[in-house]
Amino acid sequence: MTAGLQIRLLEASNVEPIVAAFNELGWHKPAAQYYQYLAEQSAGGRTVLVAWLSAAFAGYLTINWQPEYPPFQRTAIPEISDFNVLPQFRRQGIGTQLMEHAEQLVAERSAVVGIGVGMYADYGAAQRLYVRRGYVPDGRGLFRGGSWVRPGEHVVVDDGLVLWLTKTLHVPSGE
Repeated sequence: MTAGLQIRLLEASNVEPIVAAFNELGWHKPAAQYYQYLAEQSAGGRTVLVAWLSAAFAGYLTINWQPEYPPFQRTAIPEISDFNVLPQFRRQGIGTQLMEHAEQLVAERSAVVGIGVGMYADYGAAQRLYVRRGYVPDGRGLFRGGSWVRPGEHVVVDDGLVLWLTKTLHVPSGE
């Protein structure tokens, strides 16, 4: 583990430092989003893991236990989502540690975990990380705005165009 790294559940006192860190980067991440995450975490629908390196906010991810992606919904596959590591903390193993921690939590409840990844260059590091960690496409193709992209269809390539991936965490006993 990265020296000085702590991974903890999101707390109300974390919201302002998180929002401030993203504001410094010009990324709009409103406080309301994190208060919503706290409410969902309290209700058991989401787990939010926050990484701190030497007391500085470094990144976070969420585990959505009630995902919106239809195949994950139907088969109760938890989804890792909203995965962010601040640029100044990248390439230090923090993202890997967040993923490791999340996968351990998911493995307590599910044999499979899912994640969506964007399809343009800004997502290149995430694409490579997920492949290295054993994630594979779910086989349904690109997804955008609630439906799968059809052959020949023209789509805007932005954050809404996603390839969904899954990873088998463990084989249930008896198989």
